[in-house]
Amino acid sequence: MFGKKKKGKFNNHIDSLVGIKTKITGDINFSGGLRIEGRVNGNISSAGDEQSTLVLSDKGHVEGKIQVANVIINGTVTGPIHASEYLELQAGAKVFGDVHYGSMEIHLGASVEGKMIHQDKIKSEKMVTLIPATPE
Repeated sequence: MFGKKKKGKFNNHIDSLVGIKTKITGDINFSGGLRIEGRVNGNISSAGDEQSTLVLSDKGHVEGKIQVANVIINGTVTGPIHASEYLELQAGAKVFGDVHYGSMEIHLGASVEGKMIHQDKIKSEKMVTLIPATPE
């Protein structure tokens, strides 16, 4: 319908929740969907799943590296973000670190203090190897 955007093939189902009063110290490795409303001091990564999704709510805070295929941020991140597929920075997003992304959507009000680096995906079936000519 009108005004409805298809965000891609990522998972919009939340499998795990870090509640608003929860503080985790340590790294998190997950698959599927993870929503963070509390605080995480550690790195967050997904198990190489192109459909894995991390959602950080407006009250959420992460101090550490995020390496997840699809990332939706509305809270605060201190550290680099690597979103290989899709990154959405909502109005309340505050990022202090470099951002690596495949495709991105930025809402009015979001802020990034760091570099924005687009990641081109090179498909192996489309790679061309150049072989130097042999002198005759």
